[in-house]
Amino acid sequence: MIEGKRLDLGSPRQQAVLAVLLLEAGRVVSVRRLMEAIYGDDPPATSRAQIQICISALRRLFASYGHPHIITTESQGYIFRCDDDQIDAQRFRRLTAEARRARDAGQLDDAVRGYREALALCTGPLEGIESRLVRSAVTRFTERQITINEECIELELELGRHRELVAEITELVERHPLRERLRGQLMTALYRSGRQAEALQVYQHTRETMIEELGLEPNEELRQLHQAILTSHESLNAPAPPPPPRESPSAAPQGTPRLLPSDIADFTGRRRQVETIGRLLTSDRCQLAVPVAVIYGKPGVGKTAIAVHTSHAIADRFPDGQLFADLHGAASPTVHPKQVLERFLRALGLPGTEIPDGLEERAEVYRTMLSNRRMLIVLDDAGSESQVLPLVPGYPDCAVMVTSRSRLVGLPGAMSVEIETFESQQSINLLKRIAGSDRIQDDPEPAAALAQLCGHLPLALRIAGARLAARPNWTIGHLVERLADEARRLDELRYGEMGIRASLALTYESMSEPARRLLRRLAILDFTHYSGWIAAALLDAPLTEAQDLLDDLSDAQLIEMSGPDDGHAHYHLHELTRVFARERVVAEESPVERKDELTRVLSALLALTQQAHSLEYGGDYVKVRSAAPSWPAPPEQMETIIGLPMQWFERERATLVAAIRQAARAGLVELCWDLAITSVTLFEARIYYDDWRQTHEVALEAARQAGDVRGQATMLYSLGSLHSAEQRFDDARRDFEAAAEMFRAEGYDQGEALAIRDLAFLDRMYGRLTAAENGYRHALKIFRANGDLAAAAFVLHSLARTRLELRDPAEARRLLDESLRLSRTAGSKRVEAQVLCWLGDAYIQAGDLSRAVDVLQSSLTMVRSMDDAIGEAYALHQLALARLRRGEFSEAATALDRCIDLAGSARSRLAEVKGFTGLGELASARGEPDKAIHHLDQALALCRKIHAPLYEVRVLTQLSVAHAATGDRTAAEQALAEALSLAAQMDPVVVEQVCADLGRRAT
Repeated sequence: MIEGKRLDLGSPRQQAVLAVLLLEAGRVVSVRRLMEAIYGDDPPATSRAQIQICISALRRLFASYGHPHIITTESQGYIFRCDDDQIDAQRFRRLTAEARRARDAGQLDDAVRGYREALALCTGPLEGIESRLVRSAVTRFTERQITINEECIELELELGRHRELVAEITELVERHPLRERLRGQLMTALYRSGRQAEALQVYQHTRETMIEELGLEPNEELRQLHQAILTSHESLNAPAPPPPPRESPSAAPQGTPRLLPSDIADFTGRRRQVETIGRLLTSDRCQLAVPVAVIYGKPGVGKTAIAVHTSHAIADRFPDGQLFADLHGAASPTVHPKQVLERFLRALGLPGTEIPDGLEERAEVYRTMLSNRRMLIVLDDAGSESQVLPLVPGYPDCAVMVTSRSRLVGLPGAMSVEIETFESQQSINLLKRIAGSDRIQDDPEPAAALAQLCGHLPLALRIAGARLAARPNWTIGHLVERLADEARRLDELRYGEMGIRASLALTYESMSEPARRLLRRLAILDFTHYSGWIAAALLDAPLTEAQDLLDDLSDAQLIEMSGPDDGHAHYHLHELTRVFARERVVAEESPVERKDELTRVLSALLALTQQAHSLEYGGDYVKVRSAAPSWPAPPEQMETIIGLPMQWFERERATLVAAIRQAARAGLVELCWDLAITSVTLFEARIYYDDWRQTHEVALEAARQAGDVRGQATMLYSLGSLHSAEQRFDDARRDFEAAAEMFRAEGYDQGEALAIRDLAFLDRMYGRLTAAENGYRHALKIFRANGDLAAAAFVLHSLARTRLELRDPAEARRLLDESLRLSRTAGSKRVEAQVLCWLGDAYIQAGDLSRAVDVLQSSLTMVRSMDDAIGEAYALHQLALARLRRGEFSEAATALDRCIDLAGSARSRLAEVKGFTGLGELASARGEPDKAIHHLDQALALCRKIHAPLYEVRVLTQLSVAHAATGDRTAAEQALAEALSLAAQMDPVVVEQVCADLGRRAT
């Protein structure tokens, strides 16, 4: 209506356009928003022209009534210009604000008049307009209207008007059956009107409705009211009218400011944080200093919502009022504390003419005015300590609540509360509150997927819920499909004025250019976490500089910091922040630049992995290398980064696996397979066989597609080593033979020697001892020619083990002595520990048990210091044999039990076989042949499972002796026959050993 006349607004489009302009009266409304109001998310190509047609028609309409300039054009859109009192919604807001001030001042009659005048304006003129934006605004206004109605009724109940209210509240309850506050007000009005039975009926009906509709009991307040009505508690008597307000003794008019924004109707979860913040600000622990609570967290996590909700929850503890200011800390420019102080001083009743000009002077007046008051000051979105410090009062009767994306550690005495993303159930609860409980409950799996795609970030969840609420025809799965497209996810997570991209962009733009560069480049990597060296490689910058920038991003809540037990910091990107950062890196850096940055990080990882491998083994133990580029940090930084090699490998395990996969996808084939082979240092030592297999299969396929023969050979060789470690010897032989052939064709003798060496091991396992010796000597010749001392030491110790199988301890000791010297020269601790273990075996065979125990104790100490579980199992087995031969049965049993436990957890079946055969020998020595047979049967089953014929022959020989000891000649002869049958397929010496062993054991 205008000038008392109802206007014909024309088409539904014109009605929708005018409605949006009126809802935003006095503010610019963009053309895009008007297009969304009419057409939703899919505007036609002519939509902009249609908006212009609607605006022209509305201008002509208003011009005919003498208002030609009521709609004006701005650079970004249109403004509807009029006085606030000309629009009912604006008058409603003003009248309700005045009513609340009157209520807070104790002027209840004036407050009720204000409320009633405001409610009289609610005639619903926007009903019937088909626009999602308008419907959403109507919903919000209706919620506000019913809240105001409840506040008004509360005051009228205090004024004793319960009889007049019964009919009105009854009608409101019928329209809003789930408003528990209205239900309670109706019960109170009925009870005070002498209608106790009807009040109890209302509660019963409320309980049935709540259970049927929501599956919930009425809230605690309503249950307490029900109990009070049952017992006619005196607290339900109509209160006496409040005394008239006292005049302020101060010469200057001092108001009671209530500047808090309205509470959040669908506030969800965060109970623990709300209680913590409230306790920090209202406890008596701060006797001299003003309590300051800093609520910090990433953009969109709900810091403001928590601050507002908590402020309302504790507002009654600050009877002299609450001040609120948005400092726009993430925007540029931020709000200066001088501006905030002017607003606060005016709200406190100081005339504008008395407000000083300077910041310090204003702060002094502000502190003086608060010196005898108990007030809560809420400072939202602070960017720095300098914004906050001038706004902190001087006396502890007040309290300050600050929200910020930074921790603001420079605020003296401030207590910090970090707000994190929701847990899964909290996310679902918020979606229920916004999109509807039934809708979410009926589709639980898509709802969980939606929460996951939103990263459990409250702002994103709120946007997703609002979009579902505005589109009742959408399924949750439809929105999930739209969000699944990462390239469009931030476009989808925008609704009205809410948007994830805008929230993140504010913080991003406030950072320095190096920090922005680092954030967007982090998104290039498919890693789960980032270390300081990654940032240094991405920026091609010193480690300390990169670490500082990571800390800057962490302080701004753009990345999250965590750390393993060894104190090394890791950083993570929230999923939506990662999406935003990927958008920025695509927009701001070329594909060539991104490829160079990825290559530099992977090259740095390769350099660090090779260095950690060398530190662990005392040199480059496996010299199969590519021509991949290297980006090493300076030596002093390498030492700082790595520290203890195996701990570094463990920290970067997920990074290594992800890097190998990403290198394959990016076509960086040499980096891919070189990283894979070097990572075996970790995978083998810590029994990460799944990682070993998966990374090598990825690298092998990448090498095949690229035609990289050396890469294929290296991966097949390493997969053969994996199969050997898993005792899948047939698979191991196939891969070793293929690798040796490829290395030979490539003319790469180092790789060929490695494959030949491991084929020799398999020959030894199958009892082909002569072939094994020939293979070892061939490999040894190549390693010596190449100067690979560690590999030569390993082959020498393997040759020595073959001589031990041949019962030649003297030659074995000679080979082991040379192997020990080479391993120590090369600095290879692992090989040295293995040499000592088999040197102990040589001493046992020679009958020198004291020296055997000494060297085995040294081996055991070394493998334990390296967390080498398999090495420890072998050392314990040999030590147990030495103890057993010395008659130390109890010590031998303890060592063997521990050997079997370690071998089982490390999935080393060969070590388990040795453990059980050791227990069999121990039982026989104790005169317990039945127990010996039990243990030997366990060993035999394992031998057959892994197909280790030489070990099977040894076990069957012991079984034959054990069965003979029990008098079971048939079983003894059967075991012997099986042993001889297997031995016949091996070198003749093995048959001779079976016979010799039988004779010696029988004796």
